[in-house]
Amino acid sequence: MDVTIYHNPRCSKSRQTLQLLQEQGVEPTIRLYLENSPSLKELKEVINKLGITPRELLRKGEDAYKENQLSNKDLSDDVLIKAMVEFPKLIERPIVIKGDQAKLGRPPEQVLEIL
Repeated sequence: MDVTIYHNPRCSKSRQTLQLLQEQGVEPTIRLYLENSPSLKELKEVINKLGITPRELLRKGEDAYKENQLSNKDLSDDVLIKAMVEFPKLIERPIVIKGDQAKLGRPPEQVLEIL
C-alpha cells in the first residue's frame, strides 16, 4: 500500500495522524512539505484528490495569508495555488494520499476512510 503524508512534525494533528497510520500498520512516505514543497502540478493533483477547493486548503491564520491579501474572494484558484506553492505554510495539514484518494487529517481519524 503506497501512502504518503504531507507532514509537519511541529504540528500535533500531523504527529497524531502519522501515529494513527503507524498503529494501522501503515508506514507512509513522509513528505516534509515545508522543506520539499509541492510543485504547482502536484498541489493541483492533491486538491483534486481531496475534492475541495484551493481556498478550503488555505491556512487562514498564517502571516502569508494576510500579507498576500488572500482573503480577497476575487482571487482565482490558480493564484491561491501559486501562493501555497510559494509559501507552503499556507497548506493545511496533514494530508494523507493513497492512490487517487486523499484526506485531511483533521481530525486524524478521517484518514482511515482511504486506507
